[in-house]
This record gives sequence, C-alpha cells and structure tokens, in this order.
Amino acid sequence: PAWRVGRVIARPYVGESGAYTRTYNRHDYGVLPPEPTVLNALCEAGVGVHGVGKISDIFSKSGITTSVRTKGNADGMAQTRRLINEGTSDDGRSLIFVNLIDFDSEFGHRRDPVGFAGAIEAFDRGLPSIMEAMSADDLLMLTADHGNDPTYKGTDHTRERVPLIMWSPRWNGSVAGEHLGTRSGFFHIAATISSAFGLSPWPRGQSLL
Repeated sequence: PAWRVGRVIARPYVGESGAYTRTYNRHDYGVLPPEPTVLNALCEAGVGVHGVGKISDIFSKSGITTSVRTKGNADGMAQTRRLINEGTSDDGRSLIFVNLIDFDSEFGHRRDPVGFAGAIEAFDRGLPSIMEAMSADDLLMLTADHGNDPTYKGTDHTRERVPLIMWSPRWNGSVAGEHLGTRSGFFHIAATISSAFGLSPWPRGQSLL
C-alpha cells in the first residue's frame, strides 16, 4: 500500500531472445478497488455483471458475476455476441463489460500504426453484428481506459483523453451526432450505468442519459 501498487501483470512470452512474442495467457494480479464500484452496486441489485477479457482481473473479481477469458479482439467480439444472444440473467438485466486487448498489446505498445488501423477496420466490420443482436432497451458504450498512440515515440501509454460513443436501437437515429462534451472522469460512465439500470444516483458524475 505504501508504494501505491495497484496491479502486477504476469505476461508470458514465447520465442527466443530478440524475437519474443506475447501470448494471450497473461494474468493480472490487482488489488481490490478502494471503495465499492458501480459493478458492486449492480450485483447487489441482482443485475448480472459479465466480464469479457481481462475485466475480472482488473477489478480483482469484485463486482463480477461471471468471467470469460479471451484470445484477442476477434474472440472478445465473438464472446460478446454470444452473451447478448444467450441472455445473461433471469430477468434480462445484465451488464457485459468487455476489454479488447489487441489495440493496446499488439499494436499500441508495438508502435504499429498499420496494424492498429487494421484492427480498427476489423472492429468496424464486426460492430454491426453486435448492434443487430441488441434489443430496444440495450445501451452500447464504446470507450477506452487510456490512449496508446502507435505513431508516438517509446512504448508507453500516451493520451489520457479517450473517445466515448453511446448508441441504442431505441434512439433510431433521433440523437445521431449529438456531442457528449468533454467529461472529467470515468465516474460519469458509472453514473450513466447506474441511471440506465434504475439504481440510485451515483455519488459522483452525471448520467449522460
């Protein structure tokens, strides 16, 4: 605690010196969040919270109902479609929290803009199948936990400002192109999630709904 270490990442590689390749068998050993998150609030309200990718690791399993490990973006998208199509709770209320790791690990840290562009194009091609599987009461939120500009020097994370896109079949284009403004933290997303599920107003942030 004195060193403020929030997470230790065990990241295995294969190959030989000078030509190592990351595998998808990484494991993140994170500390518990310092206070309850909106994920905990959802679980307490009987809402299923389903982590796809490394989500369960990041939150040290706190506030996570089920977890699905993935092997790359394509697998993450496939698992997301499966969860939407199967339904994820008895009363139909659930949050599917997905992390697509390839943008960061395969292309951002590797400073590979061509590969990054290809990953975005592949995601764009796969997104309509996610949208088509959604029902009128579903809400899609696309964002990132940080930026990792593949054209920048070094190998570390870069930008702190990240995109946020929201879409629901219910809107049917009625609010297409509305600007959400520049927000000051992820707690606005937590407030939006809390509002979407009809929970008590989140103590920080403002719901974007």
